[in-house]
Amino acid sequence: MLKVIHTDKAPAAIGPYSQAIAMNGVLFTSGQIPVDPANGEVVAGGITEQAEQVMKNLAEVLKEAGATFESVAKTTCFLADMGDFAAFNTVYAKYFTGNPARSCVAVKALPKGVLCEVECIAEIG
Repeated sequence: MLKVIHTDKAPAAIGPYSQAIAMNGVLFTSGQIPVDPANGEVVAGGITEQAEQVMKNLAEVLKEAGATFESVAKTTCFLADMGDFAAFNTVYAKYFTGNPARSCVAVKALPKGVLCEVECIAEIG
Protein backbone atom coordinates (compact mmCIF):
# COMPACT_ATOMS: atom_id res chain seq x y z
CA MET A 1 0.00 0.00 0.00
CA LEU A 2 1.31 3.43 -0.94
CA LYS A 3 1.31 6.20 1.65
CA VAL A 4 1.66 9.83 0.58
CA ILE A 5 4.09 11.81 2.75
CA HIS A 6 3.51 15.54 3.13
CA THR A 7 4.86 18.22 5.44
CA ASP A 8 4.32 21.96 5.46
CA LYS A 9 7.95 22.29 6.66
CA ALA A 10 9.19 21.56 3.12
CA PRO A 11 8.12 23.20 -0.14
CA ALA A 12 4.82 22.03 -1.55
CA ALA A 13 4.92 20.09 -4.79
CA ILE A 14 4.83 22.41 -7.81
CA GLY A 15 3.16 19.83 -10.01
CA PRO A 16 1.11 16.64 -9.95
CA TYR A 17 3.36 14.70 -7.55
CA SER A 18 3.95 14.09 -3.84
CA GLN A 19 6.86 15.17 -1.67
CA ALA A 20 7.44 11.47 -0.99
CA ILE A 21 5.82 8.05 -1.12
CA ALA A 22 6.28 5.30 1.47
CA MET A 23 5.81 1.68 0.43
CA ASN A 24 6.68 -1.53 2.29
CA GLY A 25 9.25 0.11 4.57
CA VAL A 26 10.90 2.13 1.81
CA LEU A 27 10.63 5.87 1.28
CA PHE A 28 11.01 7.45 -2.16
CA THR A 29 11.36 11.23 -2.06
CA SER A 30 10.74 13.59 -4.89
CA GLY A 31 13.59 15.90 -5.72
CA GLN A 32 13.97 18.72 -3.24
CA ILE A 33 15.04 22.11 -4.52
CA PRO A 34 16.28 25.14 -2.54
CA VAL A 35 12.92 26.79 -1.98
CA ASP A 36 12.19 28.26 1.44
CA PRO A 37 8.87 26.70 2.50
CA ALA A 38 8.02 29.82 4.54
CA ASN A 39 7.78 32.08 1.51
CA GLY A 40 7.96 29.81 -1.55
CA GLU A 41 11.01 31.61 -2.90
CA VAL A 42 14.37 30.23 -4.01
CA VAL A 43 16.96 31.06 -1.35
CA ALA A 44 19.45 33.76 -2.19
CA GLY A 45 23.10 32.92 -2.73
CA GLY A 46 25.14 30.39 -4.61
CA ILE A 47 25.54 26.64 -4.56
CA THR A 48 26.45 26.46 -0.85
CA GLU A 49 23.35 28.31 0.32
CA GLN A 50 21.13 26.43 -2.11
CA ALA A 51 22.55 23.03 -1.14
CA GLU A 52 21.99 23.85 2.55
CA GLN A 53 18.32 24.65 1.87
CA VAL A 54 17.90 21.46 -0.16
CA MET A 55 19.23 19.46 2.80
CA LYS A 56 16.91 21.27 5.24
CA ASN A 57 13.94 20.51 3.00
CA LEU A 58 14.98 16.89 2.57
CA ALA A 59 15.45 16.55 6.34
CA GLU A 60 11.85 17.65 6.92
CA VAL A 61 10.46 15.18 4.38
CA LEU A 62 12.55 12.37 5.88
CA LYS A 63 11.44 13.32 9.39
CA GLU A 64 7.77 13.35 8.41
CA ALA A 65 8.16 9.77 7.15
CA GLY A 66 10.09 8.60 10.23
CA ALA A 67 13.46 8.47 8.47
CA THR A 68 16.79 10.25 8.88
CA PHE A 69 19.82 10.94 6.72
CA GLU A 70 21.38 7.83 8.28
CA SER A 71 18.58 5.62 6.90
CA VAL A 72 19.12 6.81 3.31
CA ALA A 73 20.36 4.04 1.00
CA LYS A 74 20.58 5.98 -2.29
CA THR A 75 20.59 9.56 -3.49
CA THR A 76 20.37 11.13 -6.88
CA CYS A 77 21.81 14.62 -7.14
CA PHE A 78 21.28 17.03 -9.99
CA LEU A 79 23.57 20.01 -10.57
CA ALA A 80 23.04 22.81 -13.05
CA ASP A 81 26.83 23.17 -13.33
CA MET A 82 29.34 20.40 -12.63
CA GLY A 83 31.73 23.20 -11.69
CA ASP A 84 29.75 23.34 -8.42
CA PHE A 85 30.56 19.69 -7.65
CA ALA A 86 33.19 20.32 -4.93
CA ALA A 87 31.18 22.99 -3.11
CA PHE A 88 28.04 20.85 -3.32
CA ASN A 89 29.95 17.85 -1.92
CA THR A 90 31.11 19.89 1.07
CA VAL A 91 27.50 20.53 2.09
CA TYR A 92 26.32 17.03 1.12
CA ALA A 93 28.99 15.38 3.30
CA LYS A 94 27.76 17.22 6.41
CA TYR A 95 24.36 15.55 6.11
CA PHE A 96 24.94 12.18 4.45
CA THR A 97 27.55 10.91 6.92
CA GLY A 98 26.68 7.27 6.19
CA ASN A 99 27.87 7.63 2.58
CA PRO A 100 24.83 6.17 0.80
CA ALA A 101 25.05 5.04 -2.81
CA ARG A 102 24.79 8.07 -5.08
CA SER A 103 24.46 9.30 -8.61
CA CYS A 104 25.34 12.92 -9.38
CA VAL A 105 24.69 14.37 -12.79
CA ALA A 106 24.77 17.74 -14.47
CA VAL A 107 21.56 18.74 -16.19
CA LYS A 108 20.75 21.50 -18.63
CA ALA A 109 18.26 23.20 -16.32
CA LEU A 110 16.38 22.67 -13.06
CA PRO A 111 12.97 23.95 -11.92
CA LYS A 112 12.87 27.66 -11.04
CA GLY A 113 16.45 28.04 -12.31
CA VAL A 114 17.95 26.52 -9.14
CA LEU A 115 21.50 25.20 -8.97
CA CYS A 116 20.84 21.80 -7.35
CA GLU A 117 18.20 19.19 -6.56
CA VAL A 118 18.41 15.99 -4.49
CA GLU A 119 16.12 12.96 -4.21
CA CYS A 120 16.63 9.86 -2.14
CA ILE A 121 15.50 6.38 -1.21
CA ALA A 122 15.46 5.53 2.50
CA GLU A 123 14.48 2.74 4.85
CA ILE A 124 11.61 3.50 7.21
CA GLY A 125 9.76 1.64 9.90
